[in-house]
Amino acid sequence: MGRIRVLVVDDHRIFAEALAATLAAEPDVEVGAAGSTLAAERALERAAAEGRAFDVVLIDADLAPAGPPPCRPRPLAESEPQPGTRRLPAAPAGRRQPGPSTGAPHRVPPPSATSPAAPAGDGLALLARACRAHPALRAIVLATEDDTGRAVRALQAGACGWVAKDSSLPRLMAVIRGVLRGETHLPPALLTGVVRELTSARRDRTESERLVETLTPREEEVLRCMVAGLGRQAVAERLYLSPHTVRTHMQNVLGKLGVHSTLAAVAVARRAGVSPSEPPLPAHSATP
Repeated sequence: MGRIRVLVVDDHRIFAEALAATLAAEPDVEVGAAGSTLAAERALERAAAEGRAFDVVLIDADLAPAGPPPCRPRPLAESEPQPGTRRLPAAPAGRRQPGPSTGAPHRVPPPSATSPAAPAGDGLALLARACRAHPALRAIVLATEDDTGRAVRALQAGACGWVAKDSSLPRLMAVIRGVLRGETHLPPALLTGVVRELTSARRDRTESERLVETLTPREEEVLRCMVAGLGRQAVAERLYLSPHTVRTHMQNVLGKLGVHSTLAAVAVARRAGVSPSEPPLPAHSATP
């Protein structure tokens, strides 16, 4: 495996800089850092355009929708550490870095305890966009706590790993190298819950698909219009039907799906992967 290009995305500036500098001490790792979703997307696009695409992106699960300007790794000292030792950047204020006498493993410094809490994050949204725009990119979520539901959403968005922010450097590097081999890494404490939720989601999807398959082609068209948010009159205009006929089709759809409201029918349709109806293309006038 050649050099690994890693982008750290975290709006806790101290943590992002410390993590970037720590990773940069690895002989086969090149690191960049970004302090906002916009800075991260620009960095990914610029690197790809220059033919130096990032291999891995580490994204804070609680990344704020609008973050501060991008941060850069702290410059490293020119001297190399002695064999068998690891020189880490100073821990952020409010945290004590374990000294050599404690025997505790070196850990990636978490955000300062005095830092303001980030709002419900935009990290997973950025992750989904980055994975769509850069299919070869491997995404890893950095989290302050284990959360089964968010881990499931992260995997569904394209994440390959979930790592605690206070993980040891060897653990983080093992995950980075693992995802580049095509592996998926989750903490043991999350694994059972994540597998259960994914299995349940698949079971619900299978049942929803079975229900949708009972619809006639016309009823499925009506359902797709419902997913698009169209009311009865709009569905009638879209499909060139009378409102009375649309009402009958809607009632049939609800009955076959075993639900009692349009919202519930739309929920079943989405679980089954039914796409919304697209508006018809405008008619083009003939060229004189």
